[in-house]
Amino acid sequence: MFALVLLTMLPFVWFGMITAISFIETPLKFKAPGMTHALGVGIGRLVFKALNLVEAAIVVLIVGAWTQRQDLVTVPIGVLLALAILALAVQTVILRPAMAKRTRALSETALRPAGNTAVRAKVATATHIAYIASEALKVVTLPIAGILIVLAVAA
Repeated sequence: MFALVLLTMLPFVWFGMITAISFIETPLKFKAPGMTHALGVGIGRLVFKALNLVEAAIVVLIVGAWTQRQDLVTVPIGVLLALAILALAVQTVILRPAMAKRTRALSETALRPAGNTAVRAKVATATHIAYIASEALKVVTLPIAGILIVLAVAA
């Protein structure tokens, strides 16, 4: 029964976290009065590291529940969940480390008096765009997987 609860709940919880942090909090943070780009990037590094850790815990719970209730996870659901898990793996192993050097330099400039001139911020790098695309992939796949799981339970 616990596996059933996890499978029906966690895709929506994961979706909500990504939507709230990546698509609401992050853009709004940079519009706050007094927020510098360097400070915003520093906060973002902390927030996304924490988000990815929580996402990894959710993945462990989803995979554990999946193994317990394989009857509910059809091929389409499995593909959708696998895409979301793969997106998280790419973010954690490839994209965030690739962005770390640049974001670390930007956040460290916030501590210097000439913080705004020490590093010129290039907002949309290819890696950053790939990260946003992987977030978008999760935002699309997770609610669809969740809806299909709920429909499988109701059937």
